Amino acid sequence: MEVTAVILAGGRGLRMGGVDKGLVSYQGQRLIDRAIQAIQPQVHSLMINANRNLATYQTLGFPVFSDANDQFDGPLAGMQAALRHAKTEWVLTLPCDVPHLPSDLCQQLTAAVIANRADMAIAQSPSGPHPVFCLMHQSLQASLARFLSSGQRKVRAWQAQQASVWVDFADDHAFTNINHLMPDSTSPSPNA
Repeated sequence: MEVTAVILAGGRGLRMGGVDKGLVSYQGQRLIDRAIQAIQPQVHSLMINANRNLATYQTLGFPVFSDANDQFDGPLAGMQAALRHAKTEWVLTLPCDVPHLPSDLCQQLTAAVIANRADMAIAQSPSGPHPVFCLMHQSLQASLARFLSSGQRKVRAWQAQQASVWVDFADDHAFTNINHLMPDSTSPSPNA
């Protein structure tokens, strides 16, 4: 299976004071760079979903695209854009703010959709579900468009309507996201 990974870096970063989380430095490296290094070896192609600082993201050498509108409608809007822009049959989405990504994320999700003949595989760990870590089939575009056009924005509510499978990962630490500036993280700039 050919899979395109799409790193979702299109949020408002409100819990970080409105900064662009992908450009925040964590342990000396930007979160977007850490995500790229972790996921690129696992997939056939890579893209970035961003709604701000597009020129900065474009310097990374991967296709960059925004949500369909400028309303910052949340992860589902980024997932919808990912399905529209990816050229492969399968699309893996992940947030930009998880610096310790599992090295077998794509492998495990792919195995689950094949074994279960599912249209979607979603990660979970002992701490709970991680719905944005999601492998989706292109056939889900219409369903997602209908869901968003009805005004709904909850990722798990949409996923519950699909032929999906949950995939267990033992390591909670792998899904720890950086939602607040920490002692070892720095903000890019007031405007980022």
